[in-house]
Amino acid sequence: MKILFHPDRKDIQLASVLYALSDPIRLSVVSDIHKNGEQACNSFIVPIAKSTMSHHLRTLREAGVVHTRAHGTQRILSLRTEDLNARFPGVLDSVLSAYEAGEQPEALEE
Repeated sequence: MKILFHPDRKDIQLASVLYALSDPIRLSVVSDIHKNGEQACNSFIVPIAKSTMSHHLRTLREAGVVHTRAHGTQRILSLRTEDLNARFPGVLDSVLSAYEAGEQPEALEE
C-alpha cells in the first residue's frame, strides 16, 4: 500500500491549514470528525464524486489537519488536534465553533 505523506508537527504551516479549512466540503468533513471521532473515508455524505472527495481528503492530510491510517482495505481519518493546538493554539476550535454556529441558524434567532 502506498505510504501517505503527513507533515511533521513542526512543518505544519498556518496558511496551509487555513487554506484547507477554507473549502465548505473540507470544513464539513473536519466538523464531522470533530463531532463524531475518527471515521472511514467513505463514511462522509457529500454531493461530490469519489475522485473529488479524494482530492479534498489529500488536501486536509497534506496540510496537517487530519491523519489517515490504513485499517484493512479502509482508510481511517482522525483530526490532528494535538498537533494543531501545539502549533496554533485555539485556531481549530475557533474555526469549528464559527462553522458549527453558522450551521444552526435557529440558534441565532433568539
